[in-house]
Amino acid sequence: MISSLIIALRETLEAAVIIGLIVGYLNKTGQQVYKKTVALAVTVAVVASLVGAWLFNMLAGGFEGRSEQIFEGVTMMISALLLTTMIFFVMGHKNLGQELASSLSQKINQQQKWGLFFLVFFSIFREGIELVLFLKTASLVSPDNNLLGAVLGIAIAIILGYVMFAELMRFDIKKFINITGVILILFAAGLVAHGIHEFQEAGVMPIIIEHVWDINPPINSDGSFPTLHENGWFGSILKGLLGYNGNPSLLELIGYIIYLLIIAVVWKKTVKK
Repeated sequence: MISSLIIALRETLEAAVIIGLIVGYLNKTGQQVYKKTVALAVTVAVVASLVGAWLFNMLAGGFEGRSEQIFEGVTMMISALLLTTMIFFVMGHKNLGQELASSLSQKINQQQKWGLFFLVFFSIFREGIELVLFLKTASLVSPDNNLLGAVLGIAIAIILGYVMFAELMRFDIKKFINITGVILILFAAGLVAHGIHEFQEAGVMPIIIEHVWDINPPINSDGSFPTLHENGWFGSILKGLLGYNGNPSLLELIGYIIYLLIIAVVWKKTVKK
């Protein structure tokens, strides 16, 4: 649930920031007439995202056995890649607000309502599709209460978005983005490892060493999982949030470590730049 909450919170808050920046720009420049265009674009983007979610779930439900394992493995790898590129995109665009304002100015000065519409639509639709994919992937890793986590994340993001732009209190969005970025990087590393696991289950990748270690406690006599077991209440939180695995294979462990090493190098270069 926590991983879904953080993903939904971050994606929805990014969308709220985009909408807030656009509406704020229109207010400051006296272009309130374009607010209807923005509202229409946001509405269409949300509807399109919901349709995309339905189609994706229909596609995901059409696989069984080995095909399902391969599909889940591919989905996890794609999600890890998108999460990583999203995080570094935000890090590399510290003046995103100014860039967005410049693009808005060009659209409005040229009286391009459709240009403004598509700018807003694709900005929000991208966040919506990413949210759909990430939440589905989170449910594959840890299926517990993901819908509740997503709803809570969206609700909190809407409240924070209102608080920021109504200036009811100061909220350091950059610090929030950086903190959640670190958490999502660890989540993405877990997706890489889980993706490798699915490929091994499907026979696409070799197992080599099935369990490098096994620290999962024995199942309780009543059939329940101990707290620290990867399927226990606390272990499942770590599994869904950080990619925790009580008995990883050699390739899963190597994939997890190599991913984090690559991210560390790229992160260091990005920060320096």
